[in-house]
Amino acid sequence: METALRICPLCEATCGLTLTIDAGRLTGARGDRQDVFSAGFVCPKGATLPALDNDPDRLRRPMIRDGEHWREVDWPEAFAAVDAGLTGVVERHGRQAVASYLGNPNVHTLAGQLYSSLLARTLGSTNVYSASTVDQMPKHVSCGLMFGDPFAIPVPDLDRTDHLLMLGANPLESNGSLCTAPDFPGRLKALRARGGRLVVVDPRRTRTADLADEHVPVRPGGDAFLLFAMVHTLLAEDLADPGSLAEHTSGLDELRALAEDFAPEAVAAACGIEAEHIRTLARDLAAAPTAAVYGRLGTTAVQFGTLTSWLVDVLNLLTGNLDRPGGAMFPQPAHRGPGSSRSRPFRTGRWHSRVRGLPEAKGEFPAVTLVDEIATPGPGQVRALVTVAGNPVLSTPGGERLAEALPELEFMVSVDPYLNETTRHAHVILPPAPHSRSSHFDLAFNELAVRNNVRYSPPALPLGEGEADEGEILRRLVQIAAGQGPDADPDAVDEAEIARLLSRAVADPDSPVHGRDPAELAADLHPGGWAERRVDLFLRLGAYGDAFGARPEGLTLRSLLDAPHGIDLGALHPRVPAVLATESGRIEACPPPIAEDVARLRAGLAERRESLVLVGRRHLRSNNSWGHNVPRLNSGSNTCTLHVNPEDATRLGLEEGATATVSSGAGSVEALVEHTDTVAPGVVSLPHGWGHGVRGTRLSVAARNPGVNVNAVTDPSVVDPLSGNAVLNGVPVQVRPRD
Repeated sequence: METALRICPLCEATCGLTLTIDAGRLTGARGDRQDVFSAGFVCPKGATLPALDNDPDRLRRPMIRDGEHWREVDWPEAFAAVDAGLTGVVERHGRQAVASYLGNPNVHTLAGQLYSSLLARTLGSTNVYSASTVDQMPKHVSCGLMFGDPFAIPVPDLDRTDHLLMLGANPLESNGSLCTAPDFPGRLKALRARGGRLVVVDPRRTRTADLADEHVPVRPGGDAFLLFAMVHTLLAEDLADPGSLAEHTSGLDELRALAEDFAPEAVAAACGIEAEHIRTLARDLAAAPTAAVYGRLGTTAVQFGTLTSWLVDVLNLLTGNLDRPGGAMFPQPAHRGPGSSRSRPFRTGRWHSRVRGLPEAKGEFPAVTLVDEIATPGPGQVRALVTVAGNPVLSTPGGERLAEALPELEFMVSVDPYLNETTRHAHVILPPAPHSRSSHFDLAFNELAVRNNVRYSPPALPLGEGEADEGEILRRLVQIAAGQGPDADPDAVDEAEIARLLSRAVADPDSPVHGRDPAELAADLHPGGWAERRVDLFLRLGAYGDAFGARPEGLTLRSLLDAPHGIDLGALHPRVPAVLATESGRIEACPPPIAEDVARLRAGLAERRESLVLVGRRHLRSNNSWGHNVPRLNSGSNTCTLHVNPEDATRLGLEEGATATVSSGAGSVEALVEHTDTVAPGVVSLPHGWGHGVRGTRLSVAARNPGVNVNAVTDPSVVDPLSGNAVLNGVPVQVRPRD
């Protein structure tokens, strides 16, 4: 029996694991007590990594579909089929006829982070879609407009703050999101133990709300009204003080003018919170020695998602807590230089979708309009689709219509280890080897970490017979997309990327490698495969790197191999103005696109709010749609029931354990009723990611407990206009006993 260390790839907490290996098979997983970031913490998902690795339903060989039947093939045949399928569509219809969809798990693997976006760009089509537009795209857009960089997302300095105002987040169940913090529950308990204050704003009394000093049950979708009224209070009572950031900020006068219409009395009905309570929340935030405002899915997947995300950071700015210890800060990941990751300011709407005319954001169209591009004839119609670790039939609004449209594609290829609700429509499935057989380094989540750190996991196990590394699969798809055929050397992809990045670095007069020979630097990279060379490059050019010998004490991949539990890089530190990439070089407190959208929020003050509204929820054992085939994660309290407040249940005649019909203008589902006062009157809740058991899938555990797909009642025609994000929370519904 052996052990190996591994960064958990199953959620954003990125906990360190100690894996047990017996006869070439994972048999156990526990927290790594010596991990510099997680210090032994592990959640139920991480503990079941061996079950996910060994899942008998997991595909181990490529699959080609012949009609309704599947057959296993070897990798050369599979890649040849992909080459013929994609090349044929491009030759007949052009590159715009090919679309790509990138699912949430991409950001949890090194290969997904390196190659999925490169694949989408190489395909040469603007038809790019991802799970981001059913999740966090509003935060990218608001930060892009405020700071010039959609990846410059401030995170709460959890370990030093005195006051945390949290909206639409439930980290005791989710482990945190857009805020990488192993043992988030422990950090919140430590906040309170040192005399700090935790306030949770959420329409549900979640486990996180139960831990808080105060729970504020906001009306779903009303967070933007609440936050703007808090901004109004700070400005009206002269409590706003951006501190040292004032000299780096523009647009405060325009912000003050916009806030005039959002006095607490004006918004109280819209957000369900009394005016004086709103003022108290604002005053407490301003009076705290240090404070941070943090919002998550409940603030992004809503009607005013971008406005809400913007107002979160406006409050951090106005209270002097942006970019200061104990406030909301910009992490400094080891793979990035000290400045912004952007070479030009962020903007949206550079192109628009063919059918609905929706603007792109961060190079993507809204996921909800993928089906329109497939199903609507005409020039530019999507005829081929590449999905990578995505299940949009289950995870996006309008999924039933998408399931009807996918069989009409001329070709579809999916990189996925499962035959699921989406991949069952593919012509070819390319399954990557399990997580334990690949290297791991967190690019995305290190940019969101509450403490700067760096860790690397080499493969815990070698590839099994006939298995393919995810990096090789995606690199070969990149070459096929580039017209190089299925047999080109995949290492050429990395050598080209390495040469590009080094050429850019040596041309930069501010770079420590300025003027050096790119070929010489490339030859000095750590020997090994794609993962080792790429990670070594990022580290050596990063803020803490050795700059290829210019800073001998700096980081290299060898540093991490010699420190298997990771390296602590210290507490977050101020990064303004270096992190800014706006055209002005300043924080834009009131970006014009956001200012224009405030009119929509103002109009919302007059809307009548009488119907029930639906919100989602998260379980500790659930990770969207991709953990339900593990028995230990699809059991216990992880159930797909309709949460109804007892008052509403009595009024509507909804008996405990009976079946109710939940309907909206988009559709209806039937779900078992569960009475609970954890949801406020007027609010009902269904979890996201269920609706399994569809014919043609191979998810035996999930099929035994399928649940219902909440997206069937979510209207795909309704999106946040600035980001294109789907509106998943605050959906008006009717609920009645099943006929």
